[in-house]
Amino acid sequence: MKQLGEAFEFSAIGVVRTPFKDRFGVPRQPGLAAQAKGVIKINPDPDLKTALRSLEEFTHIWIVFVFHDHGGKGWKPSIRPPRLGGNRKVGVLASRSPHRPNPIGLSAVVVEKIDFDAEGGPEIHIGGVDLVDGTPVLDIKPYIAYADSIPHASAGWASAPIPRYPVIFSDEAENEILKRDPQGAQNLRALIVDVMELDPRPAFQKRQNPVTDSASWGQRYGIDVLGNDVKYELRESGLYVYDIQDLKKQKPQ
Repeated sequence: MKQLGEAFEFSAIGVVRTPFKDRFGVPRQPGLAAQAKGVIKINPDPDLKTALRSLEEFTHIWIVFVFHDHGGKGWKPSIRPPRLGGNRKVGVLASRSPHRPNPIGLSAVVVEKIDFDAEGGPEIHIGGVDLVDGTPVLDIKPYIAYADSIPHASAGWASAPIPRYPVIFSDEAENEILKRDPQGAQNLRALIVDVMELDPRPAFQKRQNPVTDSASWGQRYGIDVLGNDVKYELRESGLYVYDIQDLKKQKPQ
């Protein structure tokens, strides 16, 4: 790839730990899945710990991160946003695609608590996360509503409402959730609903098999949620979860 301009070198100040072990199923934007919890693990550097001082006074923060796992080589000047069903191209700088001249992202998340004295470095517990587990963090900035919120801003091609679909559980799936999260501490059921009601499939699968198309009903898929293989199929009523299995216990094919 031809050099675009002056180069700069950055070092990660930490890493994000999330329920999403791969790109499939990660919410497309922050805040769409409120039950998606994560932890920003800050490097064990005394200066970084000092740099976090007073951050606990804010309810939200911006995470500046690296798209380290987008699977592409180089960048693409035009992309097909999933929100448009892959049917229209836009310039990559008019999107939030990871395939950018510099693979840097920005997410606004909820701060639930900060553990300054956690073993191995401070931890910022966050909610509404939309990042793959292991995402490197370059910077953190406080979210300031009077400067960062623009209520009347236009969302351009992304202004259409985000479709959400009903998520239905079989009795077997409900029982498996109770076995895996008996006290509800992980909010496993709520997280599954949050992630699945957005139809987490890649854009090409949504185009080929729309949830609302009767020809798609019966198509089956699986998604990893907190180490659980959530198996579901498309039905007239929505996304039907028919089974949940422990990924660690599954034998190699």
